[in-house]
Order: sequence, then structure tokens, then C-alpha cells
Amino acid sequence: MTQNDIFNDAIHSFNTSYWELCTQSYEEVWSENFYKTLGYIKEELHFSIDYFLDHLIHEEDADIFKDNFFNYCKNDVDFKQHLQILNKNGQYQLFKCVTNNELPPELTPERHYIFFFEILLDPGQAITQDNFYFKETAQMTATGSWYVDFVKKQSYWDFETKKILEYPDDYIPSLRNSAQYYPEDCREQAASLFFRCAMNGTPFNTEIKMITANERVFWARAIGKPIYNKKKEIVGIRGVFQDIDEVKRKELQLKKSLNTITSQNSRLLNFAHIVSHNLRSHTSNLSLLVQLIEDIKDPEEKNSLIHEIRNISESLNTTIAHLNEIVAIQNNKHQEKKKVNFIDTYDVVMNGIKHLIAEHNAEIYTDFSQLDGVSFLPAYLESVFLNLITNAIKYRHPDRNPVIKIKSFLDEGNMSLEFTDNGSGIDLHKAGDKLFGMYKTFHDHKDAVGIGLFLTKNQIEAMDGRINVESIVGKGTTFIIEF
Repeated sequence: MTQNDIFNDAIHSFNTSYWELCTQSYEEVWSENFYKTLGYIKEELHFSIDYFLDHLIHEEDADIFKDNFFNYCKNDVDFKQHLQILNKNGQYQLFKCVTNNELPPELTPERHYIFFFEILLDPGQAITQDNFYFKETAQMTATGSWYVDFVKKQSYWDFETKKILEYPDDYIPSLRNSAQYYPEDCREQAASLFFRCAMNGTPFNTEIKMITANERVFWARAIGKPIYNKKKEIVGIRGVFQDIDEVKRKELQLKKSLNTITSQNSRLLNFAHIVSHNLRSHTSNLSLLVQLIEDIKDPEEKNSLIHEIRNISESLNTTIAHLNEIVAIQNNKHQEKKKVNFIDTYDVVMNGIKHLIAEHNAEIYTDFSQLDGVSFLPAYLESVFLNLITNAIKYRHPDRNPVIKIKSFLDEGNMSLEFTDNGSGIDLHKAGDKLFGMYKTFHDHKDAVGIGLFLTKNQIEAMDGRINVESIVGKGTTFIIEF
């Protein structure tokens, strides 16, 4: 059974009054129960929107229903409205009129329908109560009404709109000066909304900044829809302004706080990885040296290794000091960079990985003559050096010793640092955007973790820099850092 079949069964079971619309021609089919509820037989009425507006609906409800009807047909804008319809006995019956969006999702038909549910109350009493509640609601929710008449070229505001925009009760709004009701950064948005509504009949419901007569900028919800004449021509726009300034500012503050928390969490995660990654390098070297000392019998050679332990210990202390510095910086809203010397950073890193370099006969050449340093976080720069150098050794070509060249340079005033190796290279077509992803590895090396490049990229971007890579499989890789 199709959804339309389910809908047809339901609508006949409940004996509902409705119109089925044809949106292309503005024609509609009135249900048998619609005639029956009003006491008519089908032959006594001409089923068209024009006939309904001229002869059946109460004149107080006609204009609103007409605009709702055409907006529903042209722009799929659902609506609900109370209205009075003349029955065969010459009396008005009160109905609640709703569209498809009031139906449960499983019953929503494919075509447009308008449903009429009779309200068995005294119509006059119900309308009086509705008007009272409307005024009360407008005041309590700071919602004002407005209307732009294209025929008379005039604008109309109710008292609540004047109150919201802080204009006196005798103020006459002007179409010519309408831009003054919006701050400069929102005038284009406002003009676009009104133009599309006026030309295409596109209704709007948006949040926008407005400006009062006292130059106070506040957030408002602006809702507008086109007004049609009987020829289906747009002759105006009607809508409401609601002062949502307090709620909107709280929402923006909440978003700002959420972004701050997200950024802090990201930095804390980054910090945790730095701790595990950088400290592991030092501890691995210490473990290796201790093992060597235990195996070596020669006292002189042992003393030499103990001296190396002292160097690694100093580098370890430096790293921990930098990490402590990061903790302090994370708590500082405005992170302060400081001038970091490339040679000093290189020396600290080399002290920690000297044995790794010796073990693999790696050659490292540096040239910092054009640029001796940059403004950076020392711990981040140390981590960048460590990751790129150890990666070059780890992913060396199997047929040759690793050769690493590090140089800084200026390119049209832009500061850059370049790491080039003669290693195995990376298939960039295969790696794609995942090259700098967390836990993404592109070699079969047993020590590949996939964290180093992720950390490096995040640290550089945190300092407003960026990193690019060039690589040829079998020949080597170049990382270029722009500060």
C-alpha cells in the first residue's frame, strides 16, 4: 500500500473536510464533506479560490487567507489559520484551517491539501478571545507587526514595532529611508530578502541585526511574506519583527565558549601526544645506553656512555621544561611566541638522537645563514625538528645511508624552513590528504605510529604557519614550512 493509499484511507475514515490543490493552475477540489459541513450540495457552489474569497469566507479573514493560500501554492509555506465560512443558512461557522505539515509524517500526502476542522464554539466569543491573546502575546514576546504597501508606496508599523525600534508613537516609517533601520553590515542582507520577496514571492524568516532610533544595535527575528491581490500579483510585504537580542547574544556567547573549550581540548590532546612522543624518544635512548653499559666491560667506555646519559638527561629536562611552558601558555588566552634560534633548537634535538644518527651513519647538513630563527613556541619547533629528522632516518632508503639537508630561507619576504632527505619517498597520489592524518602510516616500518606528521602539522598551524610536502618514491622527500 502506497503512502497516498494510507492517506486516502485515513482521510475518509475521519470524514475530514479538505481541499486538494493543483499548484500549477491554482485550481482545487473540494471534498464532499466540505460541502456537507456547510449545508450545501456540490451544484450550489462554484469551487474556486476567487468564489471562496468573494462569497464564502468572512471579509475579516479573507486577506490573510488569500496570502496564506498563494504562499502555500507558490512557495510551499505551510500555515494554519482560524477563519469563518458562510453556511447555507446564512450564518458563519468557525474553522481551524491547517496544511500538510500538521499531519503525522506517515500520513503526509504527495500533493498539497488544506484541511478544515470545525470549532464548535460561539464564533464571536472565540474571535474576541483570539484578538486579546494576540495583543498580549505581541507585548510579552516583544513582537511587532509591519506592512509595506507597494501600491501606495507606504510603510506601516504597529505600536509594538515602534516600541522595539525606539521610535515615537507618531513616527511615520519611510520606504526611502528603510536602510537606516539596519547597520551597514546587514543592509545588503536586508535588501536581498525584501527584493526576493517582492519580485519572486519568496518569504523569509531570518535573524538580522537592526538599529534603533537611539543608535542601539540589536538582534531581531525578521519574518516577512508577500501580499497578493486577486490577480495573484504581489502588492506588498507583511511581517513581524521580534526583539531576540538577549537570547541571541547569549547564544553567540555560548558558541564562543564552546569554540574556546573545543580549542583547549584540541590543544590538550596535542599536548598529550607531545608528551608521549617526545619523551619516548629520550627514554628509548636512555634505555639503549643502560643496556650497553651493562654489556660493556671496559671502564673507560662505560664512562663515555655515562657522559652521554648526562647529555640525554639535560635534553630530557629541556623538553620537560618546554612542555611545562606549553601548559602555562595553554592557560594564556593570547599565546605569546618568542624568537627561537634554529641552531639552538637543532642542538637540543641532536643531543637526544645522537646515537640514532651514529647507528645509521646519517649525514645532516644545515644552512641557517639567510634566516637564523623565527617567532615560535620553542617546544613546538623542537618537536618539528625531531619529527622530521627522525622520520628521514626511520624511512631511509634501504640501499644508501640517510642524508638530510636543513636550510632556512627568505622568499619575497616570506620565512621558510626546508627539510630534504634522500629516503624512500612517499607516494603522494596514494597518501593524498591523509598524509598528515593521525595514525596514518604509509610505510611498512615496524616503528611507524602515524603520529609525528599529525603533530607537526598541528603545531605549525597553531603558530599560523603551514607545511607543504614534495616527494618522489625512491628518491626522497622535502617538507617546506612557511612561517
